[in-house]
Amino acid sequence: MRLGSLLLAGVVCTALTGCMVGPDFQNPAPPKASSFLPDTPTDLVAGGIPGGDAQKLVQGLDIPGQWWEVFQSRPLNGLIESALRANPDVHAAVAGLKQAQENARAQRATLFPTLQAGLGASQNQTPTSLSPATSTGSTVYGLFTLGLSISYALDIWGGNRRQIESLEALAEAQCFQLEGAYLSLASNVVAAAIQEASLRAQIDATQRIIAAQRETLGILQRQSGLGAIPGGDVATQQAALAQSEATLPPLQKALALQRDLLVTLTGRLPNEDVAAKFRLEDLTLPRDLPLSLPSRLVEQRPDVRAAESNLHSASALVGVATANQLPQITLSTSVNTQSLSTDTLFGPGLMGLSVGASALQTVLDGGALAAKKRAAIAGLEQADAQYRSTVLLAFRNVADTLRSLQYDAITLKASVDAENAAATSLDIAQRRLALGDTTYLTVLIAQLTYQQALLNRVQAQASRLTDTAALFQALGGGWWNRDAGPEEQARRLHCQPPARPAASAKPTVAQAL
Repeated sequence: MRLGSLLLAGVVCTALTGCMVGPDFQNPAPPKASSFLPDTPTDLVAGGIPGGDAQKLVQGLDIPGQWWEVFQSRPLNGLIESALRANPDVHAAVAGLKQAQENARAQRATLFPTLQAGLGASQNQTPTSLSPATSTGSTVYGLFTLGLSISYALDIWGGNRRQIESLEALAEAQCFQLEGAYLSLASNVVAAAIQEASLRAQIDATQRIIAAQRETLGILQRQSGLGAIPGGDVATQQAALAQSEATLPPLQKALALQRDLLVTLTGRLPNEDVAAKFRLEDLTLPRDLPLSLPSRLVEQRPDVRAAESNLHSASALVGVATANQLPQITLSTSVNTQSLSTDTLFGPGLMGLSVGASALQTVLDGGALAAKKRAAIAGLEQADAQYRSTVLLAFRNVADTLRSLQYDAITLKASVDAENAAATSLDIAQRRLALGDTTYLTVLIAQLTYQQALLNRVQAQASRLTDTAALFQALGGGWWNRDAGPEEQARRLHCQPPARPAASAKPTVAQAL
């Protein structure tokens, strides 16, 4: 009685409402935070040098799809476009998206009847002790069979539709993973280019320092020859020069490794080189920086959107597990014909027809289906926790980047002031040494101070560029604004762009430049 009631309720539910067991997924509500920091900075101090201009954080400024163009470097733009076309990690993500989309298409086929055709032929022999099977009396005969069958599994409880929902959510997650691969690759190329520019500047600074120390050594050697200073001062300067020269090979090594990284990011082998070479003065620091609303960050970050899609998939799998515990009904019909020869297969009186329905209910399985449902619920709880963790990481990422922008701008200004002061001090010390008006120790201290100040300024200047790139990456990289060809647009149908606020007419960063 109970089974009959369940079947009747299932048929009525399917016919009238198309009901599905399991939870209906609702997009998680965005965090209620109004800002990323208790005291979000808006104006970043200028460094006082070219490439260290003041920057301003603009609330709600949209992010361009090709956000790296804000650095106004054609070689960098070309290198990133080349990397996006040739990098195998991107190719792997594209293939993963195609696989996920085809899996979803395959599952959608379960909503339609399955039509199968069969053809059989056999050679048979009837034992002589039995009556012949044919009217001719022959004990050896051929038998040909032709059949057509249609079967359809009623999706009464929505198990198939929940499975489709799950696979489509996984395809959406894979789409956002592809966007994440694009973003990570572009960010890695930008970071590598900035690091290369920083290393070139550090090498140039070290070479200038070495040249200055050699000049000082020449002065000391002349004064020592005249007996004005002891030979120990000359030896000390020679040691200082040797130490400075020893710092040059590690920088050159780091630059060579950075070039290898750039080559491999563009999908080439290390024995090939890229024509583009980067220097700090060739990279422009954008004046206006975007700062999205916290509520929009969860829509813009590919990793958060992928985690949300995985949560959606896990929610649908609970419905699949629930439906598997309920009766499964299959309708079927078949038409077949048999004949002793192929030319009489469609003769009169040879056609057979079968129409039927079957209901299958698991009665005893050792608790397997119940355990699978509990596992699906646990998987949903896990996906929910992973989503919340991803959101926390995204917000911390933006907050850390804002702090880096704030304090690295201050650091650059202080480094520039320290470099200027150290350069003035060194110049005065060298002039006094040439006149014999000071000791060598004063010059040595001034040299070491200037060397450290110069390298600190170069690193601080590169940090501001790196922080700028990190902010664009932390905010999602503007993938929803990126120009895409027809093939890529077809792949990205599952990636729903962030909803645009009704009153939003803010330009992008590129338009603000």
